[in-house]
Amino acid sequence: MSIKIQNLTKVYGQQKALNNIGFEISKGEIVGFLGPNGAGKSTTMKILSGYLKPTGGTATLNGVDVDTESKEIKKHIGYLPEHNPLYLDMYVEEFLNFVGSLYGFSKSQLKERTEEIIKKVGLGPEKHKKIAQLSKGYRQRVGLAQALIHNPAVLILDEPTTGLDPNQLVEIRELIKQVGKDKTVILSTHIMQEVEAICDRVIIINHGEIVADAALSEIKKEGNSLEAIFRKLTSA
Repeated sequence: MSIKIQNLTKVYGQQKALNNIGFEISKGEIVGFLGPNGAGKSTTMKILSGYLKPTGGTATLNGVDVDTESKEIKKHIGYLPEHNPLYLDMYVEEFLNFVGSLYGFSKSQLKERTEEIIKKVGLGPEKHKKIAQLSKGYRQRVGLAQALIHNPAVLILDEPTTGLDPNQLVEIRELIKQVGKDKTVILSTHIMQEVEAICDRVIIINHGEIVADAALSEIKKEGNSLEAIFRKLTSA
């Protein structure tokens, strides 16, 4: 499933969070959406996932408008917001069963799918614990599991490794890389190492505008470093 953004604008009062941005992501790509804090990353992600209306322009998945067909589009999107919203008093397995039931799985399908996703994201030893008892890293795994439970074609991950320790960082990055192999993934971050570890391509946004869009292989081939390019483009 492809993503296409055209002339996308979002204005909050007097502040223009997004200024006429555009880009495309093809099926199977893992793209890093890189920018400093306040650059417009989360606003773009919320519009793409159908949780926020744009002021102007369009965001489409396979040609279907995210704004006007948000109910249909959400069936095909897995979304992990920056602030991972979990029901802390629920048990891991209970929570994932609840999320899966919202997508209309039958009881037998739901049991099978929940067991499959728990195994895929490495939550087996923790599945009978309350979410409140989990470490930050395992809570992120639960967040990824709920985003993946309905096997979406598109994954939208907003700052998915914020607040993780070094070991958790490595685990979650590897997990995203594995589950993203057969999906279209856009991952927002302000951490350059994250893009280098996970992504095929980087789109850099600053002050609500796209300032660069390139494959990581091309950047390396030309002898440039992502850090140098990022600092040059976002220092103004």
